[in-house]
Amino acid sequence: MNFDLTPEQDQLRDAVRALGRRYGHSYFVAKAKSGEHTTELWSEAGRLGYLGVNIPTEYGGGGGGITELALVCEELAAAGCPLLLLVVSPAIAATVINKHGTDEQRKRHLPGLADGTQKIVFAITEPEAGSNFHRLGTVARRDGDDWLLSGRKCYISGVDEAQYVLVVARVAVGDGQGGSGDASPQKLKPALFIVPTDAPGLTRSKLDMEILSPENQFLLYLDDVRLPADALVGESLDAGLPALFAGLNPERITVAAMGAGTGRYAIERASEYTATRKVWGGRSIGSHQGVAHPLAHAAVQVELARLMIHKAATLYDAGRDLEAGISGNMAKYAAGEAAALAVDTAVQALGGAGMTTEYGVATLLGAVRAGRIAPVSREMILNFVAQHVLGQDKSY
Repeated sequence: MNFDLTPEQDQLRDAVRALGRRYGHSYFVAKAKSGEHTTELWSEAGRLGYLGVNIPTEYGGGGGGITELALVCEELAAAGCPLLLLVVSPAIAATVINKHGTDEQRKRHLPGLADGTQKIVFAITEPEAGSNFHRLGTVARRDGDDWLLSGRKCYISGVDEAQYVLVVARVAVGDGQGGSGDASPQKLKPALFIVPTDAPGLTRSKLDMEILSPENQFLLYLDDVRLPADALVGESLDAGLPALFAGLNPERITVAAMGAGTGRYAIERASEYTATRKVWGGRSIGSHQGVAHPLAHAAVQVELARLMIHKAATLYDAGRDLEAGISGNMAKYAAGEAAALAVDTAVQALGGAGMTTEYGVATLLGAVRAGRIAPVSREMILNFVAQHVLGQDKSY
């Protein structure tokens, strides 16, 4: 058991940390409040190779794994710049295409994903079904050699920044072609499609969110969106389910890493303040246990989450998918709780200053609260652990 990063991973972490601090939380907040995107940071991270660390070298990536991408997510968040699209484009889309896409799809999309010139977002959640792919209402059907997609998606991040959206749909398989067979729910199987965001029939509506973020959320409407045959991820419909699951573990691990980084950022900001703020008798407020102990407790929780993230990423990169699924869910749960605790504790420690934009912690309250809900709720993770770790009957 080794808790040390490799020299290359250490160098990556240090380099990403330096980049993130050069931009900082004030940059992140200014972009979010003005309705702009973090284009400059994203582009520079792409040019430096940080967005493609998990993509094979033959497609312009770094040849690493989710461990390396988690480091990028964590360090940017620890600098006050938690970039949600790192989870969506490099972690989910690039992993799905690399593992289950065709050779042509890899050649077409992975180089742009690696250098940041292309973004692919992810659409699974629906108004009625949530993220339960067994109940998805978005359906793809054959029309000659083409596909036609119809349905609705919600809470889809970054559609306005992306050239493509990876859409999870269901296809009728009664006739073996996904066309005229019985379309009852039991006869539908998942399939993933790479859809241009400017495709005719695809429209979007921006959702107003109470989260300070440069990434926007959208409702998507697919009205007989016509796609060529090669928009289907993989060589056949059999690739659908493995491709879908291929993106879930990287998603959970990188979301967790972003949460842990955010927790580190909040604790660092609060610790700097409490170590220098003097009110009673010339002593720092951090010398009082009522202030120091909650911060120390939050620091312990963040560090525990980081350990589980490292375990999950290591297992995933080793190809131990089942174990990585358990650890990835635990990491996401732990990091979501730890990040929310750290930011709330930082606000409390700073008092009134904690609620100002200047001190840069209350600006993260919405994001860390959302981290306990998305991309999978804490309750669903507890259901998963109860079933797969404790051997309880499935409860949903």
